[in-house]
Amino acid sequence: MEDQQIISLFFERSEQAIKALSEKYGALLMRLSMNILGNHEDSEECVEDTLLAVWNQIPPEKPQYLSAYTCRIARNLALTKFHSNTAAKRNHHFDIPLDELEESLAGVHSVEDTVSEQELGRLINRFLSEQRKEDRQMFVRRYWFGDSVKELSSMFSMSENRISVKLSRIRKKLRTFLEKEGIQI
Repeated sequence: MEDQQIISLFFERSEQAIKALSEKYGALLMRLSMNILGNHEDSEECVEDTLLAVWNQIPPEKPQYLSAYTCRIARNLALTKFHSNTAAKRNHHFDIPLDELEESLAGVHSVEDTVSEQELGRLINRFLSEQRKEDRQMFVRRYWFGDSVKELSSMFSMSENRISVKLSRIRKKLRTFLEKEGIQI
């Protein structure tokens, strides 16, 4: 079923909307949640919470890209659950990509002091739009979806070392780009 048809079902308040959304994007939402949470039960709960959140937000929202809209909700819910679950712990598998990305943003006194979160998002999107498709996909898979280097290695048919090197270079380019845009790093 096409995204616009699913959105129409939400506007009609048809329970088929949730079923259709789950059938089309359930596996993607589960993978995204599992990459962050690393726990099947918590991930299932996150997917269910995502479906409920979409039900509660459409209408009045009418997303242009249903998959991105739904994934953003799932990711935010999973991150909230992750932070709740690991408040006193460290070295969780999702900490590693966040630590890697933090290197590119290290030294920013406070994101709020330097640039708004929305502006930072726009700058990162602009940076990514200027990168090669493969690099862009690799960056998003690692730092948005939380895929491991091993998973990326399989996805892109490259050695884990080569993936790590490419990601490091992309992060360095991002840091340089942000500095040129006036972000104090």
